[in-house]
Amino acid sequence: MAQDPLVIFTPSGKRGRFPAGTPVLTAARQLGVDLDSVCGGRGICSKCQITPSYGDFPKHGVHVEQNALSDWNKVEARYDEKRGLKPGRRLGCQATVQGDVVIDVPPESQVHRQVVRKAATARVIEMDPATRLYYVEVQEPDMHEPTGDLERVARALAAQWDIPEISTEFSTLAKLQPILRKGSWKITVALHKDDKDSVPRLVAAWPGLHEGGIYGLAIDLGSTTIAAHLTDLETGEVKASSGIMNPQIRFGEDLMSRVSYAMMNPGGDVEMTRAVREALDTLAREIAAEAGIDPSLILETVFVCNPVMHHLLLGIDPVELGQAPFALATSDAMTLTARDLDLTCLPASAQIYILPCIAGHVGADAAAVALSEEPGKSKDLALIVDVGTNAEILLGDTTRVLACSSPTGPAFEGAQISSGQRAAPGAIEAIRIDPVTKEPRFRVIGCDKWSDEEGFAEETAASGITGICGSGIIEAVAELRTAGLMDPSGLIGGPDKTGTDRCIPEGRTFSYLVHDASEEGGPRITVTQGDIRAIQLAKSALYAGARLLMDTRGVDKVDRVVLAGAFGAHISPLHAMVLGMIPDVPLEKVTSAGNAAGTGARIALCNLAARREIERVVREITKVETAIEPKFQEHFVAANAIPHATDPFPELKKLVNLPQVSFNTGGDDRGGRRRRKRA
Repeated sequence: MAQDPLVIFTPSGKRGRFPAGTPVLTAARQLGVDLDSVCGGRGICSKCQITPSYGDFPKHGVHVEQNALSDWNKVEARYDEKRGLKPGRRLGCQATVQGDVVIDVPPESQVHRQVVRKAATARVIEMDPATRLYYVEVQEPDMHEPTGDLERVARALAAQWDIPEISTEFSTLAKLQPILRKGSWKITVALHKDDKDSVPRLVAAWPGLHEGGIYGLAIDLGSTTIAAHLTDLETGEVKASSGIMNPQIRFGEDLMSRVSYAMMNPGGDVEMTRAVREALDTLAREIAAEAGIDPSLILETVFVCNPVMHHLLLGIDPVELGQAPFALATSDAMTLTARDLDLTCLPASAQIYILPCIAGHVGADAAAVALSEEPGKSKDLALIVDVGTNAEILLGDTTRVLACSSPTGPAFEGAQISSGQRAAPGAIEAIRIDPVTKEPRFRVIGCDKWSDEEGFAEETAASGITGICGSGIIEAVAELRTAGLMDPSGLIGGPDKTGTDRCIPEGRTFSYLVHDASEEGGPRITVTQGDIRAIQLAKSALYAGARLLMDTRGVDKVDRVVLAGAFGAHISPLHAMVLGMIPDVPLEKVTSAGNAAGTGARIALCNLAARREIERVVREITKVETAIEPKFQEHFVAANAIPHATDPFPELKKLVNLPQVSFNTGGDDRGGRRRRKRA
């Protein structure tokens, strides 16, 4: 008997089978997907817009045909005619499921908007920007001395600022004459200079004395989120920070899934490039509006990103990054223009700088972390971990710096988790389980109170309690271990062994019930055995990458650990250590660097010398390739235990008494071993 079509929603990762003819909005509601609608499904409000994706999706195990959704109907056609739908968009209340389909819910269609927590970290940066303003008074044209306007601007810059030569693009040249005349031959120009030997490029001009400032964007282009800091290029002040989900999630939540999509779908790389560039345009427009500035004043952008995102941003097929020897098209820093990347929100001549990549799977984002945290200048041995869908790890001191990447996957972001969701109001972000009563209490994004405090229900009434995000699932799994509800192998015990009815049967295993609002029509939030396995795989990859660097360096311990990235800034160091995500060190030696990659991008945006410095530093970093190192698998398997099968974790044992419990049964244990072996 044929199965009903499979519907997979991104970025939530929620999936289910529904009879053909089911409206997408209905499927979303039944799965608890965050899809807005206020008109009762009549196609009036347009809040339920969705984007279907077609082709092969190996990560999801589906092939999506072009007819996976119903054809446009009259309601959609009328709405598109009157108000317009973005290309590829459908109305979720009108489109019906006809076959297996992957559906992206864009941020503007989500009731609870994603909280992209990559705020700018306070940092003193010496200002030496590549783009600067110059006010000049230009000689008027003279019939007896025929020279062009551009030549007279260049002559004025030479005389008044000792700048002997300039160049420009046609798009800037075409605007120069009316600006000169409007300013009565007094103008302000913006010149971009790559380094001390380059010829400055005229990228913008204004009549008279321009006092509106010029700005730059520092963009951390991640696999899951895109974060931007709008920065004043004269003072270094961050005027606004904002972020959006990376729309490429619908093509695959991790990098290799996107490479596979490009391999299996002709033109897939072009499709992903278009999606991310459109998202960047949207982000630039939104962040400029938030700061109250004209986007035409954004004259420079610095990008940091992993190698796959690097290639897809540039419009380069990432297929070579999916197979050994993981060759990059180029690893050098790049200087481009907004026109080169089709970023229409910015001036065509706006300058783009992309930091160098370190190696095939260690990209410009890792270089930015190195620029921000400077492990090569550390007197003690520092392990810096940028936690994300693809973790970048640096280990170093003044002697030597090593780097690797580790494919942690999207579990840390709340994906592939049964009740998981991205960080948004209503998501559980912290949890504690009483070791005696086994009862949980938790805190959700958007409310400072814990669930057992007075006023919690009132303060969360608007957002509800909607799921559990990355930091929440980390704490939940660690708390299950410390409360004696889960054994070192990761198995949850049954109610007869744990003494709590919150451990509920689910097939051959058990789940832990965190919150149940099903009687009021709300969600039932649990931590399942499958959730724990997903977290085990992610944390094992992270720990194995760190151990591999330590092996290469010939050490068994590090002096300190720095957690970087938006996710790293919001997880509890104690819970990370209980889980075995990071090596054993004194807890006070675990610190957060915030969005270190974004900070590195800001440094490169504001300081020209920093660009030359990181271009030099990356050539001195030793790259360790986890994909071909035999010991990686050995470390990975040992790290499946919580916190670890062989490493003793003496510092952790000073802080936490981990119960010596075992819930292994023959069937469960064999199944667990089989899963770990396959992983």
